[in-house]
Amino acid sequence: MSVTAKTWTLGVPDRERLIKAASEAKEFAYCKYSNFRVGAALLAADGSIIKGANIENASYGGTICAERTAIVKAVSEGTRAFVALARRPFCHFAMRICRQVLREFCALTMPVLLVPSNYEKLVAEGKADGGVLETSIEELLPHSFGPEHLELPRQS
Repeated sequence: MSVTAKTWTLGVPDRERLIKAASEAKEFAYCKYSNFRVGAALLAADGSIIKGANIENASYGGTICAERTAIVKAVSEGTRAFVALARRPFCHFAMRICRQVLREFCALTMPVLLVPSNYEKLVAEGKADGGVLETSIEELLPHSFGPEHLELPRQS
């Protein structure tokens, strides 16, 4: 049986803090090639929020996504336990390397909030959840390979 993010309890205040932080983070995106700003916010186990934005590079392959920016910032400062992530906007969340980096440091059942670009409009129109898609690392990266797999016996 698969455990989904819906089994987690992410309180409304934390959810709102994460969405706000992801929105703030995207303002610092360096996206002069795509003009597509993305922000991410990680909620650490200690309650702090780490923000990240996409940072593009002329070589394209050197581009780093908002989620990896947030993870690298957190880990490089000693934070390695996370309880939730918000990303804004949620379209183009297809990069496998991004998901794999999240998999390295986050529980498979950790909630991931994918926030649409028109979130505020949807909330103002009475859609309580603002169109946020709640998922999990496991749902984004099924049958993944993680650090625990390195400890399994090797077949010759």
